Amino acid sequence: MWGLGGAALLALLAYAVGRYESRSGGLVVVERWLDHPVLLVGTAVVLTAVALYIGMEFRTWVSQIGCAVAMVALVFGGPLIVFLALVSSEGRTARTAAPGHPDRVLTMTNVASIDPVYRVELVAGSGWSARHWSMGIWDTRGGDFVRADWSGPDRITITGRKKLTVFDVHPDGSLSAPREEPKPPEG
Repeated sequence: MWGLGGAALLALLAYAVGRYESRSGGLVVVERWLDHPVLLVGTAVVLTAVALYIGMEFRTWVSQIGCAVAMVALVFGGPLIVFLALVSSEGRTARTAAPGHPDRVLTMTNVASIDPVYRVELVAGSGWSARHWSMGIWDTRGGDFVRADWSGPDRITITGRKKLTVFDVHPDGSLSAPREEPKPPEG
C-alpha cells in the first residue's frame, strides 16, 4: 500500500517538474516528457485508489459493490483517458532555423482544434540543454496575426494586420521584451 502511495507521489512530482519547465525559458526535453497532466495526474489518482482499496477492509456487501464499481470504472476508463490524451496532442508545428544559427529555431504550433491559433516560441540550443522562449499565443481570426519570420540572424518579427511585433534574440538565446513598430503601408 505504501509503495503505491509513493509511486502516486512520484507521478505528481514528475508532473510538477514538467509543468514548471513549460514556462518561458524552461528545458524543452523535460517539458515534453513530463508536462502531461492527464497521464501523470491520472496515474496518481489510479495508484491512490488502488492503494486505498488494498488498505481497506470491506465488511458490508454495499461497500464491496461500491468499490467494485469504482475499480471497473478505473480499469476501463483509464485506458480510454490515456488514449484520448495521446490522440489529442497538439497540432502541426512549423519550424524555421535562424539564418546563420542552426541552434535557434522559430516554432509555430497550432494549439486550437478549429480556428488557427498559434503558440510562437524560440527554441535555443540542442539536446538536453535546449530551452524554449515564448512569444505568446496569436489568433489569426479575431486577432492581429499574419505570420512570424526571422528578419535577421538575431531578430524575429511577428507580422500582424496593423502592426509589427519585434523580438531581439540575445547571445544566450533568450528574448528581449517585445517592441511594436508600425506596419509599413502595402503597395
